[in-house]
This record gives sequence, structure tokens and C-alpha cells, in this order.
Amino acid sequence: MNSRYVNSIDINFSPQAAEQGAPPSAEARPALRWDIIELLFFAYRDFVGDADQVLEDFGFGRAHHRVMHFVHRYPGLKVADLLGVLRITKQSLGRVLKQLLDEGYIVQRAGAKDRRERLLFATAKGEALVARLAGLQTDRINNALGRLGPQGADTVRLFLRAMIDRDDPDKVLEVILASGSATAKE
Repeated sequence: MNSRYVNSIDINFSPQAAEQGAPPSAEARPALRWDIIELLFFAYRDFVGDADQVLEDFGFGRAHHRVMHFVHRYPGLKVADLLGVLRITKQSLGRVLKQLLDEGYIVQRAGAKDRRERLLFATAKGEALVARLAGLQTDRINNALGRLGPQGADTVRLFLRAMIDRDDPDKVLEVILASGSATAKE
């Protein structure tokens, strides 16, 4: 046998190897949820796709949308906390934030207690854009929930909350998880 080329049938796993950190056999693993995985991919594609079309007219992308969403929902959000929410680098946020500031969608103010803090607020122009994007996404959500019956929203909310890592130290996520329906600012 040429050792450069190995087929999966050439690899034998022993119970001892499994105990030592080898991957579990296919029989030991739960069945993969291709159905849910693919539905999540397509649902996300279409959910953000509605907003993507509007954002394109402004020369914005999904990063702009996420920044605008959280700045609008949590007025006075610190730049440092926004970095944690979005899990992006300072460089990536800096580029997007500069464009939103320069074009008047967001304003930045120094903190009252600590002048080094940079607090972010949506302007009226920014709030109008967020409302337009959220309206498109709300229409899609309401259409889908309308097919699920009266308990549908609660079930979806429970499912989505269960998908989120509970050990995430994010302050905004703590607010969302602590509330019944994430209604920090309507």
C-alpha cells in the first residue's frame, strides 16, 4: 500500500483510540441535521437578502446594517461593547463606523463619566434607515409566523435562544436574554 494515499476504509479505530481522543465512529455520533442546517442557510440568505437590496442603494453592506441595528436599539452603546456584539476587529468596525459617521447615520459622543468612552447614537436619518430595513425583515418574520399558529413565535424564540452560547459575556446579549421578547427599544 502506498502510504501517501489513504482511504477511509484503510483507517481502523479501536475503542482504546476513541478513549484517547480519536473522533467517534459514525454509529456513535447522532445523525447530522442536514435538514435544519440547510433551512437555516436559506432562511438567513433570504432574511438578510431583503435588506441587502436596500443597503446596496446606499453603498452599504451587512456590516453597516448590523452596526446601525445595534446602535439604534441600544442608544449610547459603547464602541467597545459594539465590538463584542459584532465579534469583528477594530479595523473592520472602524471602516464601517467612519462611513456611517461621515454620512450622518450615526453620531459619536464622549461618555459623561469617562470622556474616553465613545458612545454611539443613531441620527434621525439612521433611525429611518433602520426602520425601513427592520420593516422588511418584520414582514418576512410575520409571514412565516402566520403559518405556525398562536404559539409559533414562542417556539421560534425558544429555539433561537437555545442556539445561542449561554456563556457569551456580551452585555447586549444579556439584555436580550433577560427580556421576554427582546423589546429594549420598539
